Amino acid sequence: MTDPQRQSILMISTHGYVGAEPELGKPDTGGQVVFVLELAKRFARLGYDVDVVTRRFEDQPEYDEINKSLRVWRIPYGGSEFIRKEDMHESILDFVNNFLSEVRRKNRSYDVVNSHYWDAGWAGQRIAEELQLPHVHTPHSLGWWKRHDMEGARGSQDLEKVYRFNERIDKEFLVFRNCDRIIATTHQQVELITEHYGIPEDHITMIPPGIDVGRYTPVRPPHLMDIRKRLGFAATDVYTVARAATNKGIDLLIQALPTLRSLVPEARIHLAVGANSDRDREKLDAWKALAVELKVAGAIKWLGYIEDDEMASHYRAPGVFALPSRYEPFGMTAIEAMACGTPTVVTTHGGLHEAIEFGTHALYGDPNCPEEFGAMLAMPLRHEGLREKLSVEGARFSRRQFGWTGVARRTLSVFDQLRGRYQHLHDPEGQDAEF
Repeated sequence: MTDPQRQSILMISTHGYVGAEPELGKPDTGGQVVFVLELAKRFARLGYDVDVVTRRFEDQPEYDEINKSLRVWRIPYGGSEFIRKEDMHESILDFVNNFLSEVRRKNRSYDVVNSHYWDAGWAGQRIAEELQLPHVHTPHSLGWWKRHDMEGARGSQDLEKVYRFNERIDKEFLVFRNCDRIIATTHQQVELITEHYGIPEDHITMIPPGIDVGRYTPVRPPHLMDIRKRLGFAATDVYTVARAATNKGIDLLIQALPTLRSLVPEARIHLAVGANSDRDREKLDAWKALAVELKVAGAIKWLGYIEDDEMASHYRAPGVFALPSRYEPFGMTAIEAMACGTPTVVTTHGGLHEAIEFGTHALYGDPNCPEEFGAMLAMPLRHEGLREKLSVEGARFSRRQFGWTGVARRTLSVFDQLRGRYQHLHDPEGQDAEF
């Protein structure tokens, strides 16, 4: 921004466990939480004051002071227990009212509101209108696409009851229409927002997510061998990490395993899938039963949660990283694995496959065809030249295209275009603000 005065950014991300040290793998806590915190850290490094506002529950403190320019600020609403994101609509107005009361009491001021996901988007629009600030919204995922894809995978039975798609899509439309700018993370999102929500394309900016390029990086062969020995991986193993959610495609990976082992008999799958609820444990039990039915249970290692400081090592350890999601706005885990030099296979139902060059950066397969996906997993394990090419070029591509500082600068340029848009509403003389 060109204004010499220090600018202040209000970021809103209401669901999951958001904090200075986020509890990754907890319900509704994954790629989006990482996205928000990494982006906030880069804003702070670039000279901005940032408040990341989220929900306060359980025994969490009101503040996490990450550094002098960045803090996580928790606003209590909806009781003291965890609330899954599909049910937050019942309490989100309380969040708006409680936050506005606190921001006025503490005399806080901001230059822009940046919300993440539809629940925070709905709250952010209310807050931005009340504070007369520009509002930039990042959806991360879309209700229309998620419903469409899940109906295709499992039918429509109970989907509305569990996921409240109708309400979500209606509120997404209102947020998209009324916010000052939408930041989509893929070209596919741009197309879906324009086609199915009726939003003009010139209202949307596409900026992909980023990764920590200092943390996710390849290691020399001796170090890699040590990692594999310590973690119990072989060069023919496949690894994935995900929440226990249907759209993550764990069943697809299990169904692909017979094909994979027909081509690479020694291949195994390591599944880092955490379960925090009875519903999650039911899914894990169903997937384990599927593995028994397909006679591949002995070739699957269930890892549970992976500690954050072990994530990079787990990305490096396998011969192939798999992202089998049936719906994935982008797929940050795949980008992180690629940055670590691990050949990666994704599906064609995520945003990432649009950005990569097949056979150079990564491979992709149809999530509705387990045999095809299994064949894609086998290719880097069978062909040394392809494996080396995917390792080198995938790392170059991910590090070059998805560093967080570059993502932050591009996002700040959007904020800069909107800065001062509503200044005349604050000016007692009613004069227009300069951009």
